[in-house]
Amino acid sequence: MEKSHRHHPNHSSSSSSSSTHFRSQKFRSNPTTKDGKFTKNNNPNAREDFVKPRRPSQQAQQHVDDSSNLPVLLGTCPFMCPVAERVQRERLRDLAVFERLDGNPRKTSSDLAVKKFCRTISIRDMPTSDLRPLPVLEDTLDYLLSFLDSSEHPFEVVHDFIFDRTRSIRQDLSMQNIDNEKAIYMYEKMVRFHVMSLHKLRSCTNENISSVHYLNMEQLTKALTTLFNLYDANRSSESINENEAEFRSFYVLLHLGSNSQSTGESLSLWFRQVPIPIIKSKEMCFARRILRFFRMGNYKRFLLTTAAEASFLQYCIIEPYIIEVRVVSQIS
Repeated sequence: MEKSHRHHPNHSSSSSSSSTHFRSQKFRSNPTTKDGKFTKNNNPNAREDFVKPRRPSQQAQQHVDDSSNLPVLLGTCPFMCPVAERVQRERLRDLAVFERLDGNPRKTSSDLAVKKFCRTISIRDMPTSDLRPLPVLEDTLDYLLSFLDSSEHPFEVVHDFIFDRTRSIRQDLSMQNIDNEKAIYMYEKMVRFHVMSLHKLRSCTNENISSVHYLNMEQLTKALTTLFNLYDANRSSESINENEAEFRSFYVLLHLGSNSQSTGESLSLWFRQVPIPIIKSKEMCFARRILRFFRMGNYKRFLLTTAAEASFLQYCIIEPYIIEVRVVSQIS
């Protein structure tokens, strides 16, 4: 019988010293640094994340309505990848380079294989033996993020692997209606991955990198949306999660520039739903000032404020606009 215990790979350090330093800070389960929704597809029962943001009363009612029509599932899979999927993917040679045992494209193990994202899966047909419970999902996420320090493969290869397998984690969380504080910490880690990827993908030269950028931004927006829903669902007596202001500021910064990928909601309308303490936080005040300076064309204040106050992850979002501003300044 296979053991569910596994050992993490001993990866070499990343070539980017800054990303290595920040990873240790940014991907902690409960970081102290200052620094579900339904997916539209052909299957009405398929779920990847939670519902779109709405006022708490509306969201709570929607949650009740959805829960009454769908079975409550509790995963029992003790491995990162269900045995049946692992066997099938060995047969089909459908193993990522990180999942191959001794480099063999037809052989893997419970220590290496990680469940893939499936777009057309139905919650009504999902056996609990194919769902991973929360402790396994937490362990799987930490395992995936350990690859961020690897320099053995190009970052776009690492990103592709983590990108797909974290979507599967989100899917398992959603299907089991896991929406507690541990789910919040997991979503914060996954959002950090997507934000850091904005920075690291810019140094990649793959001819398809623009589509990778687009898909990364798309999943960043979806993960943020679900994270905000989780914050609201776990709020009591107007309490604020210790990292909420930072992650709310990311959403504001994603609205920089007229060509930003649509987040699907008016920013002014979104502000009305944000708790007042968050609006007044230093992270949100910074993001709003940066947005105002950029839109007004006050590029000097934009650059100075970014240099003085931006966290590493905030900088990852702002970076392309810094480059744009410097180019414009040189031309003029």
